[in-house]
Amino acid sequence: MELEPAIGIIGGSGLYDLDGFSDREELEVETPFGMPSDKIVSGMFAGRRGFFLPRHGKGHRILPTELNHRANIYALRSLGGRVVIAGTAVGSLKEHYHPRDIILPDQYFDRTSRREHHTFFGKGMVAHVTFADPVSEGLRRLLLEESEKSGATVHDGGTYVCMDGPAFSTRAESNANRQLGFDVIGMTNLPEAKLAREAEMALATLAMVTDYDCWKVEEEPVTIEVVISHLMANALRAKEILARVIPRIPTVADWPEHRALENAIITDKSLWPKETVESLRAIVGRFLTTAERSETAS
Repeated sequence: MELEPAIGIIGGSGLYDLDGFSDREELEVETPFGMPSDKIVSGMFAGRRGFFLPRHGKGHRILPTELNHRANIYALRSLGGRVVIAGTAVGSLKEHYHPRDIILPDQYFDRTSRREHHTFFGKGMVAHVTFADPVSEGLRRLLLEESEKSGATVHDGGTYVCMDGPAFSTRAESNANRQLGFDVIGMTNLPEAKLAREAEMALATLAMVTDYDCWKVEEEPVTIEVVISHLMANALRAKEILARVIPRIPTVADWPEHRALENAIITDKSLWPKETVESLRAIVGRFLTTAERSETAS
């Protein structure tokens, strides 16, 4: 019988630790894709089994393009995580999205350049997951309800455009993104969403506006000092929202995202390479018979 699904929390810029864990333990988790960004904090949070991972490592040591997203998501999945709440800092591309507002995006647009690193598959196994609706609507709705109760200004839905960084946008890029109708911009969340979907995890983003990118000429261009000051101001609110949302997450993993690989793996099962299957055991294990599990583990 599958254990009650654990909750993964990914902390963005400015959120490098999370108070409130009982039975707190720090875990070093090695994955077939390497090491995650940092040790993972394990324990009980708001009455549920949870895991916290600082996306950029404690002290913010890892560039957006240096992040090992595969290791981060695989580590959470291998620990029993079936839900991911991804905290993230974003720049506003809309006049009415102000710094310190909260956005619950329901779409992404990919402007990244390392997309071959944003899938678990390959090496003899091909899968194409459905990604038209890239966010777990069940989880996003819970975040929306509890964010509204927090007293923050909350925006329901929107498109998060994901760029490489680490430099912020030029004004030409920022204006182009606005003309295309995008709502906010960030550097990290889309790869997490793609990988979480392949790992059959329900993911939603808790995005906090830190700046107006650089399109708003009457504002000073974004600086990291501005970003961090707004993030720190939002940290307590984010923790409050997490503490309220987590007890409401269903204790059975039966959202559509939890079945994302059904009919998605195109490669005939008889052709699955043993080494690839073993490296993806935490993800594809449910598709194996008892004998096949023993064979790949041997």
